[in-house]
Amino acid sequence: MAWTTVPAFHLLPPLFALHKPTAPPCFFSNPSSALQHTRLSPTLRLPFQPSSSSFGNQICRAAEYKFPDPIPEFAVAETEKFRAHLLTKLSKKDIYGDSVQEVVGVCTEIFNTFMHTEYGGPGTLLVLPFIDMSDTINERGLPGGPQAARAAVKWAQEHVDKDWNLWTGDDGT
Repeated sequence: MAWTTVPAFHLLPPLFALHKPTAPPCFFSNPSSALQHTRLSPTLRLPFQPSSSSFGNQICRAAEYKFPDPIPEFAVAETEKFRAHLLTKLSKKDIYGDSVQEVVGVCTEIFNTFMHTEYGGPGTLLVLPFIDMSDTINERGLPGGPQAARAAVKWAQEHVDKDWNLWTGDDGT
């Protein structure tokens, strides 16, 4: 296996993209440009040849995939299931006291917005809405922001993609 030294900054955008997947530029459309670097730039050793013509083509084809648009009816149904679960789960915890309805309201509002605007099926469930839940709960001076966000993300990971597949009739293969 040949090892090639490539500037690390060529790899950062696709590895750290946390927003809704969009078609990123093809970073290796000119494979020889991937090999140009200076002594001051950080480098990474990779077990591939970026100069191979198939490598650049594979990245470009993967970047062309378009996720489906959100389905409003699915978003409404899933948000209601989310709210009911979170209310049941958080009501069992002593840390919320009289604030449980407000905490669930914050989480549900953020989840609903995400489901209506960003979620387009498996592969599009992002961590950012759950971070926003914890931050918003904490900013409002409510108890248990991290715990509520953890319960919310755990439920979403177990249910949202499966429910989407049932809703759309896609068996996931």
